[in-house]
Amino acid sequence: MTELPTFPIRRQLPGVLPAEYETLRERGIGRVTLPTSVPAWMVVRPEYARFVLSDPRFSSDKTNAAFPRLTPTGMDKLKYCAPFMINLDGPEHMARKKLVLREFTPEALARLLPRLRVAVTEKIDAMLGSAAKPVDLAARLSYPIGRRLQSMFIGVPEAELQQLRDNVWNLMLSKGEEEEREAAAVMNGHAIQLLKEKADNLGDDLMSHLILHEREKHGEIDWFKLAPLMMSNAQGTHNTSGTMISLGVLTLLSRPQERAALLARPDRLAVAVEEMLRYFSINDGTPMRLALEDVRIGDTLVKAGDGMAVPTMPVNRDPAVCPFPNELDLQREKAPRHMAFGHGPHKCPAERLVPELLKMVYTILFERAPSLTLAVPEAELTYKYHSIQAFGPAELPVTW
Repeated sequence: MTELPTFPIRRQLPGVLPAEYETLRERGIGRVTLPTSVPAWMVVRPEYARFVLSDPRFSSDKTNAAFPRLTPTGMDKLKYCAPFMINLDGPEHMARKKLVLREFTPEALARLLPRLRVAVTEKIDAMLGSAAKPVDLAARLSYPIGRRLQSMFIGVPEAELQQLRDNVWNLMLSKGEEEEREAAAVMNGHAIQLLKEKADNLGDDLMSHLILHEREKHGEIDWFKLAPLMMSNAQGTHNTSGTMISLGVLTLLSRPQERAALLARPDRLAVAVEEMLRYFSINDGTPMRLALEDVRIGDTLVKAGDGMAVPTMPVNRDPAVCPFPNELDLQREKAPRHMAFGHGPHKCPAERLVPELLKMVYTILFERAPSLTLAVPEAELTYKYHSIQAFGPAELPVTW
């Protein structure tokens, strides 16, 4: 009997599609095994992926005991928290998401981007001011910018964001009910304390706006219910944005002639950024769903209770997405219709913000340091997962 591939399927290089995905290309769906030894379905065809991620018969509720899990008990610890938006379905999910979507309107981004430009420029100038070279651009620029964006967007100092992340990690590592309860109490207590401090010092950020909304609608604030919205936004987004900064810089360093042409044409750079998001598809290990009913996908019957994995990389490498999908073509005439930010009700709302951040970083960086170059041969670079989905350079040594 042929052994099923284990999902998530790990990459050897950021841009190389693992061969396991291609074995399912013709049918578009096949079986995989999760790290918990539980079988699940995996879809790799764009139309199937859009169907699974948008049809209400596929649930995102990770607290459901039947939900496909990557760890045996990690999701059980969510019982100590109010529901996280990402784990909600239907009207309850959309009611919460509408509050967050207000932070990504053109008007909201117009307020955020000038402040973000100042922060990005400061980080770049700080790196370029280093007396010692080479400099690890990943550690000195990519992830600091990711953390700074997160801090500005949520409205919480970077040190407190790190503590939020550490508290969540401590809960995940805790063992036994007593230890779990203690870790959960620390985590929730710290989050609620930050929210109350924020309530006394409101600003132009997500948590301030949510606090104002709760006051206006309910007259009082359920701090416990509000805490998960802050904790979820404090998690992996700095890793994904930081990884894309590194991968984009590496791509542009390896193509100096194309880089010059793109930087001279912001409209063309915008298309190139979307192409890089499609090609690298770093959010590749987390889109998962649970079938609530028997559903037919193509000629395959998915039964109620079956788990679904929807990795974005093979979906974005399908020939239906763009010509020669396994090529990174920075000169495409138009931006490909990729799914790097997901699809359906749970699609990442930062789909407009992240490309603007990437264009900003690449433009300012190469304006400030046109002689920027890798300090080692590209073949000597090593790569690692900075989170479950963010696979990029472990280090990116540069000089100028």
